[in-house]
Amino acid sequence: MLRQALLTSVAAAVMLASVPAEAAPPAAFEQRVEQLRRSYGAPGVTIAIVENGRTTLAKGWGVREIGTNQPVDADTIFATGSTGKAFTVAALATLVDQGKIKWDDKVIDHMPDFRMWDPWVTREMTIRDLLVHRSGLGLGEGDLLFVPNSTLSRKETVRRIRYLKPATSFRSAYAYDNILYMAAGQLIEEVSGESWEQYIRQHIFQPLGMSRSTVSDAEFQAQPDRGHPHSRSGGAIVGLGAQAPLDESAAIAPNAAPAGGLSISANDMTRWLLAQLAHGQIPGSSSRLFSEEQSKEMWNPVTPQPISHYPAEFAVTDPNFSLYALGWDVQDYRGAKLIWHGGAVFGSLAAVALLPDRNVGIYIAVNSEEGEIVRGLLYELLDHYLGLPQGHWPEKFHDFKQSRLNAAANEVQQAASAPATMGPSLPLDRYAGDYSDPWYGTINVRKTDSGLTITFPHSTGMSGPLTHHQYDTFKTNPSLKWIEPAYVTFSLDSDGKVDRVTMKPVSPAADFSFDYQDLLFLPAASR
Repeated sequence: MLRQALLTSVAAAVMLASVPAEAAPPAAFEQRVEQLRRSYGAPGVTIAIVENGRTTLAKGWGVREIGTNQPVDADTIFATGSTGKAFTVAALATLVDQGKIKWDDKVIDHMPDFRMWDPWVTREMTIRDLLVHRSGLGLGEGDLLFVPNSTLSRKETVRRIRYLKPATSFRSAYAYDNILYMAAGQLIEEVSGESWEQYIRQHIFQPLGMSRSTVSDAEFQAQPDRGHPHSRSGGAIVGLGAQAPLDESAAIAPNAAPAGGLSISANDMTRWLLAQLAHGQIPGSSSRLFSEEQSKEMWNPVTPQPISHYPAEFAVTDPNFSLYALGWDVQDYRGAKLIWHGGAVFGSLAAVALLPDRNVGIYIAVNSEEGEIVRGLLYELLDHYLGLPQGHWPEKFHDFKQSRLNAAANEVQQAASAPATMGPSLPLDRYAGDYSDPWYGTINVRKTDSGLTITFPHSTGMSGPLTHHQYDTFKTNPSLKWIEPAYVTFSLDSDGKVDRVTMKPVSPAADFSFDYQDLLFLPAASR
Protein backbone atom coordinates (compact mmCIF):
# COMPACT_ATOMS: atom_id res chain seq x y z
CA MET A 1 0.00 0.00 0.00
CA LEU A 2 2.09 2.98 1.27
CA ARG A 3 5.90 3.56 0.82
CA GLN A 4 5.87 1.45 -2.33
CA ALA A 5 8.77 3.28 -3.97
CA LEU A 6 11.34 1.08 -2.23
CA LEU A 7 9.31 -2.11 -2.61
CA THR A 8 8.50 -2.27 -6.33
CA SER A 9 10.06 -3.85 -9.44
CA VAL A 10 12.08 -6.91 -8.37
CA ALA A 11 13.65 -8.81 -11.33
CA ALA A 12 16.02 -9.39 -14.33
CA ALA A 13 17.50 -12.26 -16.35
CA VAL A 14 20.62 -14.44 -16.26
CA MET A 15 21.10 -18.20 -16.43
CA LEU A 16 20.45 -19.89 -13.11
CA ALA A 17 23.16 -21.72 -11.25
CA SER A 18 22.15 -25.00 -9.69
CA VAL A 19 21.54 -25.03 -5.95
CA PRO A 20 21.00 -27.91 -3.56
CA ALA A 21 17.43 -29.12 -3.00
CA GLU A 22 17.75 -28.07 0.64
CA ALA A 23 19.67 -24.81 0.33
CA ALA A 24 18.88 -23.46 3.82
CA PRO A 25 19.39 -19.76 4.66
CA PRO A 26 22.83 -18.27 4.00
CA ALA A 27 25.63 -18.84 6.49
CA ALA A 28 25.83 -16.05 9.07
CA PHE A 29 22.52 -14.68 7.78
CA GLU A 30 21.19 -13.97 11.26
CA GLN A 31 24.26 -11.89 12.09
CA ARG A 32 23.85 -10.07 8.78
CA VAL A 33 20.27 -9.10 9.66
CA GLU A 34 21.29 -7.77 13.07
CA GLN A 35 24.19 -5.78 11.61
CA LEU A 36 21.89 -4.10 9.08
CA ARG A 37 19.20 -3.46 11.67
CA ARG A 38 21.67 -1.66 13.91
CA SER A 39 23.37 0.20 11.06
CA TYR A 40 20.14 1.65 9.67
CA GLY A 41 18.29 2.12 12.94
CA ALA A 42 15.35 -0.22 12.44
CA PRO A 43 13.81 -1.09 15.82
CA GLY A 44 12.71 -4.60 14.87
CA VAL A 45 12.90 -7.10 12.01
CA THR A 46 11.09 -10.40 11.48
CA ILE A 47 11.79 -12.98 8.78
CA ALA A 48 10.29 -16.32 7.77
CA ILE A 49 11.65 -18.72 5.13
CA VAL A 50 10.13 -21.97 3.94
CA GLU A 51 11.79 -24.46 1.60
CA ASN A 52 10.44 -27.63 0.06
CA GLY A 53 7.49 -27.89 2.39
CA ARG A 54 9.23 -27.06 5.64
CA THR A 55 10.19 -23.99 7.66
CA THR A 56 13.92 -23.26 7.72
CA LEU A 57 13.78 -19.89 9.48
CA ALA A 58 11.26 -18.00 11.61
CA LYS A 59 12.88 -15.40 13.82
CA GLY A 60 12.81 -11.85 15.12
CA TRP A 61 15.55 -9.31 15.79
CA GLY A 62 15.56 -6.11 17.83
CA VAL A 63 12.73 -4.66 19.89
CA ARG A 64 9.01 -4.16 19.49
CA GLU A 65 9.26 -0.47 20.38
CA ILE A 66 12.11 1.98 20.82
CA GLY A 67 12.72 2.74 24.48
CA THR A 68 11.76 -0.75 25.64
CA ASN A 69 13.67 -3.98 25.97
CA GLN A 70 10.79 -6.15 24.73
CA PRO A 71 12.37 -8.42 22.10
CA VAL A 72 10.91 -9.29 18.73
CA ASP A 73 10.45 -13.02 18.36
CA ALA A 74 8.87 -15.36 15.82
CA ASP A 75 5.42 -14.75 17.34
CA THR A 76 5.59 -10.93 17.25
CA ILE A 77 2.99 -9.62 14.82
CA PHE A 78 3.97 -6.92 12.33
CA ALA A 79 1.73 -4.87 10.04
CA THR A 80 2.04 -6.36 6.55
CA GLY A 81 0.39 -3.67 4.41
CA SER A 82 -0.53 -4.53 0.86
CA THR A 83 0.80 -8.07 1.08
CA GLY A 84 -2.69 -8.61 2.55
CA LYS A 85 -4.27 -8.08 -0.86
CA ALA A 86 -3.46 -11.70 -1.64
CA PHE A 87 -5.47 -12.76 1.42
CA THR A 88 -8.50 -10.84 0.16
CA VAL A 89 -8.08 -12.59 -3.19
CA ALA A 90 -7.76 -15.97 -1.47
CA ALA A 91 -11.02 -15.28 0.35
CA LEU A 92 -12.67 -14.60 -3.00
CA ALA A 93 -11.13 -17.82 -4.33
CA THR A 94 -12.90 -19.82 -1.63
CA LEU A 95 -16.18 -18.23 -2.74
CA VAL A 96 -15.39 -19.23 -6.32
CA ASP A 97 -14.77 -22.80 -5.14
CA GLN A 98 -18.13 -22.70 -3.36
CA GLY A 99 -19.84 -21.67 -6.61
CA LYS A 100 -21.05 -18.37 -5.16
CA ILE A 101 -19.10 -16.16 -7.57
CA LYS A 102 -16.97 -16.35 -10.72
CA TRP A 103 -13.92 -14.17 -11.35
CA ASP A 104 -15.53 -12.61 -14.40
CA ASP A 105 -18.93 -11.96 -12.83
CA LYS A 106 -20.04 -8.35 -13.12
CA VAL A 107 -19.57 -6.54 -9.81
CA ILE A 108 -23.04 -4.99 -9.99
CA ASP A 109 -24.58 -8.46 -10.13
CA HIS A 110 -23.40 -8.94 -6.54
CA MET A 111 -23.32 -5.29 -5.39
CA PRO A 112 -26.16 -3.51 -7.23
CA ASP A 113 -25.26 -0.13 -5.69
CA PHE A 114 -21.66 -0.23 -6.98
CA ARG A 115 -20.85 2.61 -9.37
CA MET A 116 -17.82 3.90 -11.26
CA TRP A 117 -17.64 7.38 -12.80
CA ASP A 118 -18.52 6.05 -16.27
CA PRO A 119 -21.83 4.14 -16.50
CA TRP A 120 -20.39 1.83 -19.16
CA VAL A 121 -17.47 0.92 -16.89
CA THR A 122 -19.96 0.29 -14.08
CA ARG A 123 -21.77 -2.23 -16.27
CA GLU A 124 -18.56 -3.92 -17.46
CA MET A 125 -16.47 -3.99 -14.26
CA THR A 126 -15.83 -7.59 -13.18
CA ILE A 127 -14.56 -9.02 -9.92
CA ARG A 128 -11.26 -9.68 -11.70
CA ASP A 129 -11.10 -6.00 -12.69
CA LEU A 130 -11.32 -4.98 -9.02
CA LEU A 131 -8.07 -6.83 -8.35
CA VAL A 132 -5.66 -6.02 -11.19
CA HIS A 133 -5.20 -2.22 -11.25
CA ARG A 134 -6.55 -1.50 -14.73
CA SER A 135 -9.78 0.33 -13.82
CA GLY A 136 -8.76 3.70 -15.26
CA LEU A 137 -8.26 5.30 -11.85
CA GLY A 138 -4.99 7.15 -11.30
CA LEU A 139 -2.16 5.98 -9.05
CA GLY A 140 -3.47 5.81 -5.49
CA GLU A 141 -6.59 7.74 -6.44
CA GLY A 142 -9.05 7.86 -3.56
CA ASP A 143 -6.48 6.89 -0.93
CA LEU A 144 -7.23 10.04 1.06
CA LEU A 145 -10.51 8.35 1.99
CA PHE A 146 -8.46 6.26 4.40
CA VAL A 147 -5.11 8.09 4.59
CA PRO A 148 -3.91 9.01 7.14
CA ASN A 149 -6.97 7.58 8.92
CA SER A 150 -10.73 7.74 8.53
CA THR A 151 -14.07 7.64 10.29
CA LEU A 152 -15.84 6.51 7.09
CA SER A 153 -17.41 3.07 6.93
CA ARG A 154 -16.26 0.68 4.21
CA LYS A 155 -19.68 0.78 2.58
CA GLU A 156 -19.67 4.59 2.46
CA THR A 157 -16.12 4.63 1.12
CA VAL A 158 -17.08 2.24 -1.68
CA ARG A 159 -20.15 4.38 -2.46
CA ARG A 160 -17.87 7.37 -3.09
CA ILE A 161 -15.92 5.56 -5.81
CA ARG A 162 -18.56 6.83 -8.26
CA TYR A 163 -17.15 10.38 -7.85
CA LEU A 164 -13.55 9.48 -8.76
CA LYS A 165 -12.77 10.74 -12.25
CA PRO A 166 -10.75 8.28 -14.36
CA ALA A 167 -7.21 9.12 -15.38
CA THR A 168 -7.20 6.73 -18.36
CA SER A 169 -9.71 4.64 -20.24
CA PHE A 170 -10.92 1.35 -18.77
CA ARG A 171 -8.46 -1.58 -19.02
CA SER A 172 -5.94 0.50 -20.97
CA ALA A 173 -3.20 1.09 -18.39
CA TYR A 174 -1.80 -0.07 -15.06
CA ALA A 175 -2.18 2.21 -12.05
CA TYR A 176 -1.92 0.79 -8.54
CA ASP A 177 -4.96 1.44 -6.37
CA ASN A 178 -6.25 0.47 -2.94
CA ILE A 179 -9.83 1.58 -3.06
CA LEU A 180 -11.05 -1.19 -5.37
CA TYR A 181 -9.67 -3.77 -2.94
CA MET A 182 -11.89 -2.10 -0.37
CA ALA A 183 -14.75 -2.72 -2.80
CA ALA A 184 -13.63 -6.36 -3.07
CA GLY A 185 -13.80 -6.63 0.71
CA GLN A 186 -17.31 -5.19 0.68
CA LEU A 187 -18.26 -7.67 -2.04
CA ILE A 188 -17.16 -10.55 0.20
CA GLU A 189 -19.59 -9.29 2.82
CA GLU A 190 -22.43 -8.89 0.31
CA VAL A 191 -21.93 -12.43 -1.02
CA SER A 192 -21.13 -14.34 2.17
CA GLY A 193 -23.16 -12.43 4.76
CA GLU A 194 -19.99 -12.17 6.86
CA SER A 195 -17.83 -9.08 7.18
CA TRP A 196 -14.45 -9.20 5.47
CA GLU A 197 -12.87 -9.41 8.92
CA GLN A 198 -15.01 -12.37 9.97
CA TYR A 199 -14.45 -14.14 6.68
CA ILE A 200 -10.64 -13.80 6.74
CA ARG A 201 -10.51 -14.94 10.35
CA GLN A 202 -12.80 -17.97 9.90
CA HIS A 203 -12.01 -19.08 6.35
CA ILE A 204 -8.31 -18.21 5.99
CA PHE A 205 -6.60 -17.80 9.36
CA GLN A 206 -8.37 -20.59 11.24
CA PRO A 207 -7.92 -23.34 8.63
CA LEU A 208 -4.23 -22.42 8.28
CA GLY A 209 -3.66 -22.27 12.04
CA MET A 210 -2.63 -18.60 11.95
CA SER A 211 -3.73 -18.11 15.54
CA ARG A 212 -1.85 -14.90 16.36
CA SER A 213 -2.63 -12.92 13.22
CA THR A 214 -5.07 -10.02 13.33
CA VAL A 215 -7.55 -8.51 10.88
CA SER A 216 -8.06 -5.07 12.40
CA ASP A 217 -6.18 -2.33 14.16
CA ALA A 218 -8.25 -2.89 17.29
CA GLU A 219 -7.04 -6.50 17.41
CA PHE A 220 -3.47 -5.41 16.64
CA GLN A 221 -3.49 -2.90 19.50
CA ALA A 222 -4.84 -5.56 21.86
CA GLN A 223 -1.88 -7.88 21.17
CA PRO A 224 0.98 -7.18 23.61
CA ASP A 225 3.48 -8.98 21.35
CA ARG A 226 3.31 -6.55 18.42
CA GLY A 227 5.81 -4.51 16.46
CA HIS A 228 4.90 -0.88 17.16
CA PRO A 229 5.28 1.28 14.03
CA HIS A 230 8.06 3.88 13.83
CA SER A 231 8.82 6.75 11.47
CA ARG A 232 11.29 9.53 10.83
CA SER A 233 9.47 12.86 10.71
CA GLY A 234 11.82 15.30 12.42
CA GLY A 235 13.71 16.39 9.33
CA ALA A 236 12.96 18.71 6.43
CA ILE A 237 10.60 16.12 4.95
CA VAL A 238 8.87 12.99 6.17
CA GLY A 239 11.42 10.19 6.01
CA LEU A 240 14.31 12.11 7.55
CA GLY A 241 15.15 12.79 11.19
CA ALA A 242 15.28 10.64 14.29
CA GLN A 243 13.38 7.37 14.57
CA ALA A 244 10.28 7.72 16.76
CA PRO A 245 7.29 5.51 17.62
CA LEU A 246 4.00 6.46 16.01
CA ASP A 247 0.85 6.79 18.07
CA GLU A 248 -2.28 4.73 17.48
CA SER A 249 -3.64 7.22 14.92
CA ALA A 250 -1.07 5.92 12.44
CA ALA A 251 -2.87 2.60 12.10
CA ILE A 252 -4.55 1.44 8.91
CA ALA A 253 -8.14 2.67 8.87
CA PRO A 254 -10.82 -0.04 9.26
CA ASN A 255 -12.41 0.80 5.90
CA ALA A 256 -9.13 0.00 4.12
CA ALA A 257 -8.36 -3.31 5.82
CA PRO A 258 -9.03 -5.49 2.70
CA ALA A 259 -6.31 -3.50 0.91
CA GLY A 260 -3.70 -3.99 3.62
CA GLY A 261 -4.87 -4.23 7.22
CA LEU A 262 -3.45 -7.57 8.35
CA SER A 263 -0.79 -8.06 11.02
CA ILE A 264 1.07 -11.38 10.99
CA SER A 265 3.91 -13.08 12.84
CA ALA A 266 6.79 -14.96 11.24
CA ASN A 267 5.49 -18.26 12.58
CA ASP A 268 2.01 -17.64 11.21
CA MET A 269 3.35 -16.43 7.87
CA THR A 270 5.10 -19.76 7.32
CA ARG A 271 1.65 -21.37 7.13
CA TRP A 272 0.59 -18.95 4.39
CA LEU A 273 3.82 -19.40 2.44
CA LEU A 274 3.56 -23.19 2.59
CA ALA A 275 -0.08 -23.14 1.48
CA GLN A 276 0.73 -20.86 -1.45
CA LEU A 277 3.62 -23.03 -2.62
CA ALA A 278 1.38 -26.12 -2.22
CA HIS A 279 -1.23 -24.48 -4.47
CA GLY A 280 -3.84 -24.25 -1.74
CA GLN A 281 -3.21 -27.39 0.28
CA ILE A 282 -3.16 -26.72 4.01
CA PRO A 283 0.23 -27.59 5.57
CA GLY A 284 0.25 -30.96 7.29
CA SER A 285 -3.25 -31.78 6.09
CA SER A 286 -5.06 -33.40 3.21
CA SER A 287 -7.55 -30.53 3.22
CA ARG A 288 -7.35 -27.53 0.94
CA LEU A 289 -7.75 -23.81 1.57
CA PHE A 290 -8.61 -23.30 -2.09
CA SER A 291 -8.44 -25.46 -5.18
CA GLU A 292 -5.42 -25.87 -7.43
CA GLU A 293 -7.50 -24.28 -10.20
CA GLN A 294 -7.91 -21.12 -8.15
CA SER A 295 -4.23 -21.12 -7.27
CA LYS A 296 -3.44 -20.97 -10.99
CA GLU A 297 -5.98 -18.18 -11.46
CA MET A 298 -4.45 -16.10 -8.67
CA TRP A 299 -0.93 -16.39 -10.15
CA ASN A 300 -2.05 -15.85 -13.74
CA PRO A 301 -0.71 -12.47 -14.98
CA VAL A 302 -3.32 -10.00 -16.23
CA THR A 303 -2.08 -6.41 -16.37
CA PRO A 304 1.33 -5.39 -17.81
CA GLN A 305 3.25 -3.03 -15.55
CA PRO A 306 5.72 -0.40 -16.72
CA ILE A 307 9.26 -1.35 -15.77
CA SER A 308 11.15 1.18 -13.65
CA HIS A 309 14.90 1.40 -14.14
CA TYR A 310 17.18 2.17 -11.22
CA PRO A 311 20.81 3.37 -11.36
CA ALA A 312 23.45 1.26 -13.08
CA GLU A 313 24.41 -0.69 -9.95
CA PHE A 314 20.93 -2.29 -10.02
CA ALA A 315 21.01 -3.22 -13.72
CA VAL A 316 21.23 -6.97 -13.19
CA THR A 317 17.91 -6.88 -11.33
CA ASP A 318 15.99 -5.17 -14.14
CA PRO A 319 13.09 -7.47 -15.13
CA ASN A 320 12.31 -8.63 -18.63
CA PHE A 321 8.62 -8.73 -17.77
CA SER A 322 6.46 -7.36 -14.97
CA LEU A 323 2.75 -8.03 -14.66
CA TYR A 324 0.05 -7.94 -12.02
CA ALA A 325 -2.02 -11.03 -11.29
CA LEU A 326 -4.76 -11.38 -8.66
CA GLY A 327 -3.16 -9.79 -5.61
CA TRP A 328 0.38 -10.71 -6.72
CA ASP A 329 3.16 -9.19 -8.80
CA VAL A 330 4.54 -11.69 -11.32
CA GLN A 331 8.04 -10.94 -12.63
CA ASP A 332 11.32 -12.55 -13.52
CA TYR A 333 14.29 -12.10 -11.22
CA ARG A 334 17.57 -12.92 -12.90
CA GLY A 335 15.96 -15.65 -14.97
CA ALA A 336 13.66 -17.07 -12.30
CA LYS A 337 9.91 -16.66 -12.01
CA LEU A 338 9.11 -14.52 -8.98
CA ILE A 339 5.66 -14.09 -7.42
CA TRP A 340 5.70 -11.42 -4.76
CA HIS A 341 4.13 -8.32 -3.22
CA GLY A 342 5.39 -5.44 -1.13
CA GLY A 343 3.48 -3.95 1.76
CA ALA A 344 3.66 -0.58 3.43
CA VAL A 345 1.64 1.29 6.04
CA PHE A 346 2.69 4.16 8.25
CA GLY A 347 5.72 3.03 10.21
CA SER A 348 5.92 -0.55 8.89
CA LEU A 349 7.12 -2.28 5.72
CA ALA A 350 6.92 -5.87 4.52
CA ALA A 351 7.45 -8.15 1.54
CA VAL A 352 6.26 -11.66 0.69
CA ALA A 353 8.01 -13.50 -2.14
CA LEU A 354 7.71 -16.94 -3.73
CA LEU A 355 10.14 -18.75 -6.02
CA PRO A 356 7.72 -21.47 -7.15
CA ASP A 357 10.25 -23.31 -9.32
CA ARG A 358 12.57 -23.58 -6.31
CA ASN A 359 9.73 -24.19 -3.81
CA VAL A 360 10.96 -21.33 -1.62
CA GLY A 361 8.91 -18.70 0.20
CA ILE A 362 10.23 -15.59 1.98
CA TYR A 363 8.66 -13.05 4.34
CA ILE A 364 10.48 -9.97 5.66
CA ALA A 365 9.02 -7.13 7.75
CA VAL A 366 10.29 -4.17 9.77
CA ASN A 367 8.40 -2.00 12.27
CA SER A 368 9.81 1.15 10.67
CA GLU A 369 10.32 2.55 7.18
CA GLU A 370 13.79 1.19 6.42
CA GLY A 371 12.86 -0.24 3.03
CA GLU A 372 16.49 -0.90 2.24
CA ILE A 373 16.43 -3.72 4.79
CA VAL A 374 13.27 -5.31 3.41
CA ARG A 375 14.08 -5.10 -0.24
CA GLY A 376 17.82 -5.44 0.13
CA LEU A 377 17.58 -8.64 2.17
CA LEU A 378 14.92 -9.98 -0.18
CA TYR A 379 17.35 -9.59 -3.09
CA GLU A 380 20.14 -11.22 -1.08
CA LEU A 381 17.93 -14.20 -0.25
CA LEU A 382 16.74 -14.54 -3.84
CA ASP A 383 20.36 -14.50 -5.01
CA HIS A 384 21.24 -17.13 -2.41
CA TYR A 385 18.49 -19.51 -3.48
CA LEU A 386 19.41 -19.00 -7.13
CA GLY A 387 23.08 -19.75 -6.45
CA LEU A 388 24.25 -16.23 -7.27
CA PRO A 389 26.91 -14.16 -5.47
CA GLN A 390 25.89 -11.65 -2.81
CA GLY A 391 25.16 -8.22 -4.26
CA HIS A 392 25.25 -6.10 -1.08
CA TRP A 393 21.79 -4.88 -2.00
CA PRO A 394 20.83 -3.34 1.38
CA GLU A 395 23.81 -0.99 1.23
CA LYS A 396 23.04 -0.02 -2.35
CA PHE A 397 19.38 0.62 -1.61
CA HIS A 398 20.27 2.63 1.47
CA ASP A 399 22.52 4.94 -0.55
CA PHE A 400 19.88 5.25 -3.28
CA LYS A 401 17.12 6.08 -0.80
CA GLN A 402 19.19 8.62 1.11
CA SER A 403 20.20 10.36 -2.11
CA ARG A 404 16.56 10.59 -3.17
CA LEU A 405 15.36 11.88 0.20
CA ASN A 406 18.20 14.38 0.52
CA ALA A 407 17.43 15.77 -2.95
CA ALA A 408 13.75 16.13 -2.02
CA ALA A 409 14.65 17.80 1.29
CA ASN A 410 16.95 20.24 -0.48
CA GLU A 411 14.17 21.19 -2.90
CA VAL A 412 11.71 21.77 -0.07
CA GLN A 413 14.25 23.78 1.95
CA GLN A 414 15.06 25.97 -1.04
CA ALA A 415 11.37 26.71 -1.59
CA ALA A 416 10.92 27.55 2.10
CA SER A 417 13.95 29.86 2.20
CA ALA A 418 13.19 31.72 -1.04
CA PRO A 419 12.63 35.48 -0.69
CA ALA A 420 9.05 36.47 0.11
CA THR A 421 6.90 36.86 -3.00
CA MET A 422 3.75 38.83 -3.61
CA GLY A 423 0.53 37.93 -1.92
CA PRO A 424 -1.75 36.97 -0.57
CA SER A 425 -4.17 38.79 -2.89
CA LEU A 426 -7.02 39.02 -0.37
CA PRO A 427 -7.49 39.80 3.30
CA LEU A 428 -7.29 36.48 5.13
CA ASP A 429 -10.95 36.46 6.11
CA ARG A 430 -11.92 36.30 2.42
CA TYR A 431 -10.24 32.90 2.06
CA ALA A 432 -12.34 31.51 4.89
CA GLY A 433 -15.23 29.24 3.96
CA ASP A 434 -16.36 25.68 3.36
CA TYR A 435 -15.12 23.98 0.21
CA SER A 436 -16.38 20.62 -1.06
CA ASP A 437 -14.99 17.86 -3.25
CA PRO A 438 -17.56 15.24 -4.38
CA TRP A 439 -15.55 12.18 -3.32
CA TYR A 440 -13.58 13.57 -0.41
CA GLY A 441 -16.04 15.80 1.39
CA THR A 442 -15.92 19.34 2.80
CA ILE A 443 -12.89 21.14 4.21
CA ASN A 444 -13.30 24.12 6.50
CA VAL A 445 -11.01 27.14 6.25
CA ARG A 446 -11.33 29.59 9.13
CA LYS A 447 -9.81 32.94 10.10
CA THR A 448 -8.52 33.14 13.67
CA ASP A 449 -6.54 35.76 15.55
CA SER A 450 -3.33 34.02 14.54
CA GLY A 451 -4.22 33.46 10.88
CA LEU A 452 -5.93 30.81 8.76
CA THR A 453 -6.64 27.24 9.85
CA ILE A 454 -7.86 24.25 7.84
CA THR A 455 -9.92 21.28 9.02
CA PHE A 456 -10.34 18.03 7.08
CA PRO A 457 -13.34 15.72 7.39
CA HIS A 458 -13.05 12.09 8.55
CA SER A 459 -9.25 12.37 9.07
CA THR A 460 -7.76 13.42 12.37
CA GLY A 461 -4.27 14.83 12.40
CA MET A 462 -4.37 16.56 9.00
CA SER A 463 -5.92 19.72 10.42
CA GLY A 464 -3.85 22.69 11.56
CA PRO A 465 -2.77 26.23 10.72
CA LEU A 466 -2.14 27.45 7.19
CA THR A 467 1.03 29.49 6.61
CA HIS A 468 1.45 31.70 3.57
CA HIS A 469 3.76 30.32 0.88
CA GLN A 470 3.42 32.61 -2.13
CA TYR A 471 0.69 34.47 -3.98
CA ASP A 472 -2.59 32.71 -3.06
CA THR A 473 -0.92 29.48 -2.00
CA PHE A 474 -0.63 28.41 1.63
CA LYS A 475 1.02 25.43 3.30
CA THR A 476 -0.69 23.03 5.69
CA ASN A 477 0.93 22.25 9.04
CA PRO A 478 -0.67 18.95 10.13
CA SER A 479 -0.96 18.41 13.85
CA LEU A 480 0.55 14.95 13.33
CA LYS A 481 4.06 15.51 12.01
CA TRP A 482 4.32 12.24 10.09
CA ILE A 483 1.55 13.38 7.73
CA GLU A 484 2.76 14.81 4.43
CA PRO A 485 2.04 18.58 4.34
CA ALA A 486 0.44 20.08 1.25
CA TYR A 487 0.29 23.34 -0.65
CA VAL A 488 -3.26 24.75 -0.78
CA THR A 489 -3.93 27.11 -3.68
CA PHE A 490 -6.99 29.38 -3.75
CA SER A 491 -7.98 30.38 -7.29
CA LEU A 492 -9.93 33.61 -7.74
CA ASP A 493 -12.65 34.52 -10.21
CA SER A 494 -12.93 37.84 -12.03
CA ASP A 495 -14.66 39.36 -9.01
CA GLY A 496 -11.82 38.44 -6.68
CA LYS A 497 -13.75 35.66 -4.95
CA VAL A 498 -12.41 32.17 -4.32
CA ASP A 499 -13.94 29.89 -6.95
CA ARG A 500 -11.84 26.74 -6.41
CA VAL A 501 -9.19 25.25 -4.15
CA THR A 502 -6.53 22.76 -5.26
CA MET A 503 -3.73 20.97 -3.40
CA LYS A 504 -0.46 19.18 -4.02
CA PRO A 505 2.16 17.57 -1.76
CA VAL A 506 4.99 19.78 -0.56
CA SER A 507 7.61 17.04 -0.77
CA PRO A 508 8.49 15.62 -4.19
CA ALA A 509 9.15 12.34 -2.35
CA ALA A 510 5.69 12.22 -0.73
CA ASP A 511 3.99 8.86 -0.75
CA PHE A 512 1.49 8.46 -3.59
CA SER A 513 -1.35 7.75 -1.17
CA PHE A 514 -1.37 11.43 -0.25
CA ASP A 515 -3.21 12.08 -3.52
CA TYR A 516 -3.88 15.74 -2.84
CA GLN A 517 -3.57 16.46 -6.56
CA ASP A 518 -6.78 14.52 -7.22
CA LEU A 519 -8.87 16.92 -5.13
CA LEU A 520 -10.90 19.79 -6.54
CA PHE A 521 -12.75 21.85 -3.95
CA LEU A 522 -15.46 24.34 -4.90
CA PRO A 523 -17.25 26.72 -2.54
CA ALA A 524 -19.82 24.58 -0.73
CA ALA A 525 -22.64 26.99 -1.55
CA SER A 526 -22.00 26.47 -5.28
CA ARG A 527 -22.70 22.74 -5.20
